[in-house]
Amino acid sequence: RDLAAYEKTGKFDGVYHVLHGAISPMAGIGPGDIKLKELMVRLQQVDAEEVIIATNSSLEGETTAAYISKLIKPTGIKVSRIASGVPVGGNLEYIDEVTLLRALDGRTEL
Repeated sequence: RDLAAYEKTGKFDGVYHVLHGAISPMAGIGPGDIKLKELMVRLQQVDAEEVIIATNSSLEGETTAAYISKLIKPTGIKVSRIASGVPVGGNLEYIDEVTLLRALDGRTEL
């Protein structure tokens, strides 16, 4: 479902790798329980310039993104993360502080 949303944008011309989960120590899900090993094997087999991490903005998503970044950066492959912030149609009254700070950090000039 999420992958279809990325495809609809028509802005990404690359290869996807679905992790099938996120690291969550509280739930007993560690790095070996999601498809990280397979990602690292794929990166050894292709000439990748960049890995764009698209995980949820939850604690688990953040943990997973940080872990992936630590694994990949030593290979010399650029690691980036999709932006997060205020959704289109979102009401600022209901936006949490962390989301608002991220939106400010990721702002672009008009």
